[in-house]
Amino acid sequence: MSDNVIHVNDADFETQVLQSETPVLVDFWAEWCGPCKMIGPLVDELAASYAGKVKVVKINIDENPNTPRQYAVRGIPTLMMFKDGKVAATQVGAVGKAQLAQLVERAV
Repeated sequence: MSDNVIHVNDADFETQVLQSETPVLVDFWAEWCGPCKMIGPLVDELAASYAGKVKVVKINIDENPNTPRQYAVRGIPTLMMFKDGKVAATQVGAVGKAQLAQLVERAV
């Protein structure tokens, strides 16, 4: 786990994500999700690459059911870029580092 990745929950999602001054990449994941574990290291790498430009957060959907429901997360992993408190881009499913970087670049 990267020091650049913040774990959030339903209670602090608004503060950490919606009120963030910088764009935020949110990784909706679960402990039992194989594809989530596959892209975990890629998310960590992106967090390091974009440190200072993009905040990267992870939210466990099993422990925090309200936020995924609010954003209609149906499958995981789901990654969403938030900019100015709104969803700027969404990627569902495990993808390569290049596609994740494109997701981030669209919002930076």
